[in-house]
Amino acid sequence: MIAEFTSGARDGSARAGSVRLARGEVATPGFMPVATRGTVRALPTHVLAGLRTANDAGFDLLLSNTYHLMLRPGAEAVAELGGLHAFTGWDGPMLTDSGGYQVFSLEPRVTDEGAEFASTYDGSRHLLTPELAVQVQELLGADVQMVLDVCPPLPSSREVLERAVDTTEAWARRALRARTRLGDQSLFGIVQGGVDIGLRAQAAERTVALGFDGSAIGGLSVGESRAEMLPAIEAAVAVLPEDRPRYLMGVGDPVSIVEAVARGIDLFYCVLPTRLARHGTLLTDGGRLNITRAEFARDPGPIQAGCTCPSCTHYERGLLRHLAAVDEPAAATICTIHNLWWMLQLIERIRTAIGEGRLTALRAEVAAVWDPSPPG
Repeated sequence: MIAEFTSGARDGSARAGSVRLARGEVATPGFMPVATRGTVRALPTHVLAGLRTANDAGFDLLLSNTYHLMLRPGAEAVAELGGLHAFTGWDGPMLTDSGGYQVFSLEPRVTDEGAEFASTYDGSRHLLTPELAVQVQELLGADVQMVLDVCPPLPSSREVLERAVDTTEAWARRALRARTRLGDQSLFGIVQGGVDIGLRAQAAERTVALGFDGSAIGGLSVGESRAEMLPAIEAAVAVLPEDRPRYLMGVGDPVSIVEAVARGIDLFYCVLPTRLARHGTLLTDGGRLNITRAEFARDPGPIQAGCTCPSCTHYERGLLRHLAAVDEPAAATICTIHNLWWMLQLIERIRTAIGEGRLTALRAEVAAVWDPSPPG
């Protein structure tokens, strides 16, 4: 299964179009909500689907986590229940990450064979190999699976970055040999290399040579500045094929998204909008808004004036501030709905700007609100 990219509009290096996957078309640029354990935190899947149908274009792709699902409830259980789509109630395209980010965040013991983790649930030890990552993701049955990679923190020495690139390539070769679902599941390679421009370009060349259905840029937004991140993206994108999707992993702040799109990135995922929502922080056209502040206790207005999301349509700031103050779980749901809706609108603004040839102006508008310092 090849994840073929079709370009519909260009503005410099930025491109708007679509990616064809087994279960349908994914409009790009696109943002994936994160359903780590099979659902977006604090948001039932049917509500997320409602956000999709309430917009002319919504979220086309949902991301779930291989590491967590292989531990609980287990990939075999998900397969017995009809696969990830039936299990989650999401009928659109899905992507599963391989567990590579856990190589960064959980500090497992990494060898040539794989990564040995302690379960976050019961402390039991598990060896995740490239072959097992493929096997688990084939059982889960998402439209796109990712190879297992090594994601080093930044800053890291050149030696550490080179080892991550070498190991990621070796594991990618093993993943390609292990895959069996060639007809209905795409496999994406991952480009590492830190913020070393030459190493990024070399890693991209090595990844492309393996012949993946698409390519992801990993190992960024792990401690580096945006000024360091953007040249690394450019170095990788310059090598990646025009007819395959380009996916930037773990990046989700508004400025980084629009700047990455300007450099040729198609797909994004990040927990930022949902994590902020669970702590009472809302995304608005004027920047972040912390609904827990006392000034909102008697505020009868919506989260954002003019916003047509279900949260702004039905709830006042005063109620939402109260719900957040008393730790009512509904507060997280209401805030999550708004933040994901806001992300939808940002992505739509980016697509429209590309089509109209005014992405440069939009980049300036977004930076003026979200990062007054000029982007790198």
